[in-house]
Amino acid sequence: MRLPVKPPRSPMTWIALAMLASLLLLAVAGPLVGGAAADRPDLSAVLQGPSAAHPFGTDNLGRDLLARVLTAARLSLLLAFAATLLSATAGILLGASTAVVGGRARRWLGALINLLLAFPALLVAVFLAVVFGAGATGALFALAVAGIPGFARLSQTLAAGVANTDYLAAARVLGLRRHRLIRRHVLPNIAEPLLLSTTMAAGTALVALSGLSFLGLGVQPPAYDWGQLLNQGLDRIYAQPVPALAPGLAVLYAALTFQLLGEVLAGGVARRGPALRARREAPAEGRPATGDQVLQIEDLTVELPTPDGVIRPVRGVSLTLRGGEIVGLVGESGSGKSLTALAIADLLPEQARVTRRTHRLLGADLTTMTAKERHHHLATALAMIFQSPASALNPSLRVGTQLTEAVRAHRGASRAEAAEQAAGALRRVALSPTLLRSRPHQLSGGQRQRVMIASGLMVRPGLIIADEPTTALDVTVQRQITDLLSGIRQDSPTAVLFISHDLALVAGLCERVLVMYAGTVVESLPTDRLATATRHPYARALVESVPALTADRDRPLRTVEGSPPDPLTPPAGCPFQPRCAHRRDRCATDTPSLTELDPGHRVACWHPLPLPVQAATS
Repeated sequence: MRLPVKPPRSPMTWIALAMLASLLLLAVAGPLVGGAAADRPDLSAVLQGPSAAHPFGTDNLGRDLLARVLTAARLSLLLAFAATLLSATAGILLGASTAVVGGRARRWLGALINLLLAFPALLVAVFLAVVFGAGATGALFALAVAGIPGFARLSQTLAAGVANTDYLAAARVLGLRRHRLIRRHVLPNIAEPLLLSTTMAAGTALVALSGLSFLGLGVQPPAYDWGQLLNQGLDRIYAQPVPALAPGLAVLYAALTFQLLGEVLAGGVARRGPALRARREAPAEGRPATGDQVLQIEDLTVELPTPDGVIRPVRGVSLTLRGGEIVGLVGESGSGKSLTALAIADLLPEQARVTRRTHRLLGADLTTMTAKERHHHLATALAMIFQSPASALNPSLRVGTQLTEAVRAHRGASRAEAAEQAAGALRRVALSPTLLRSRPHQLSGGQRQRVMIASGLMVRPGLIIADEPTTALDVTVQRQITDLLSGIRQDSPTAVLFISHDLALVAGLCERVLVMYAGTVVESLPTDRLATATRHPYARALVESVPALTADRDRPLRTVEGSPPDPLTPPAGCPFQPRCAHRRDRCATDTPSLTELDPGHRVACWHPLPLPVQAATS
């Protein structure tokens, strides 16, 4: 097997590194080499031009200008670095926080950033330098404050691309605090452009600070930087240009170094990805016993505002799950399955309005809790497995970091304890602990989905919500994932809500199935009766549309005729009646509720279909 070859460094990389090394050497050694000559006046050599003894000439006190340029490098670079660090830190945190705060706070922060950007940064820096007072400290803070809006706008724009990702939603489910969300999940994924911008901003800050000193608002005598030296040599520029141009060339060289360094560092981040460390949550206590009620939802309704009006994609849904039970939730795309799951996990958008008469999880009433209490309880009692593990896993963090974050954040587990639990979770899903050091892109689709399941198991949840976890996987891996979920249910009292549009998959995994249509549950029955005893016309049509190996291949597959209703203009009465071949007058006026036909079998239909002949006679 051929080992991968590390790509060679480009010439630009070597040039940037060499220029940076020369600047650092100049900052460290400049005052040591030229310090004595820079501060020693010589009245016999006042205002001399370049010579062998003084390559850049002398100033009005006979001091050597080359020595002063070398000595001024340390203060000039330190001030530029400090101003950039302050403005970048404040601006990036301000902009990145918009990804984790509430909708109202996000709007206020956005308005604040827009207001700050309305004023030119250089004009603000000059104004603040006057307010703070002339001097190095005043110029430093003036430039730092002036640079905050630019960093805030950049990080706000970048963070908006992370705000709606599945891995940030998964981190919210874990109950991580906002500062952890920013540090672990937002900043690592926007680091590359921020790194480039920050490095380049150091060059801009150096030029701006030199400009303030040139205007007399920056460094004051007896201290000096390149800007002050440029000012002192300006009146000789026509007779002796070298004394004036030398500090200007130093500023230009340093600014160009930072520009090249930013390009090189950004390219390196793109190739290698950030290497960060993180901490995660701890296991929850009080798991249910098998058969105890884990989840109880009654009359769940979700309303979403749209430009055309308010829609209700989930209407009056009620469901219960007991410990050790796997319940399937099936229906066409758009029937409200995923929104129901997100409402249970409290992950809907903030503009969504959720109402429910009852919402109990592991015996705790979530409707009476504060937002902080609810988030903590959900983090330790519920795990969410999303449809796409590629987007649900943070691409910038190692697998081990993402698995251990939960147990470290909530229970304060040590790094070693968390790593041991993560290794055990990977073994439980038939993965090697060596994958803890891998990143998500190094894993296959099946491995990523298993890692998602292992991440949920780290908190020993009472409820696992699996939202179509096998959709993007091949048949073999699908079987492995369903076997894994079934094994989890058998080994612990954890309940599983399995969401899918694949009836055959649900029939082989679940004990009970709920059929959703247009945001409502229209039938609930045991899965062993799914193929033979469905009574709702929509559920019957779904079952009949599943192809069988014994079916006549010359005949077209059965389909559900018609289209789902428009959520903006739902039909009156039964939501399925416009597509139902068995509808009657009452179906168009009255909405049916779930009514028990047999033990464990309920149907929302005014005229349930009769049992098929083979089912009725069996």
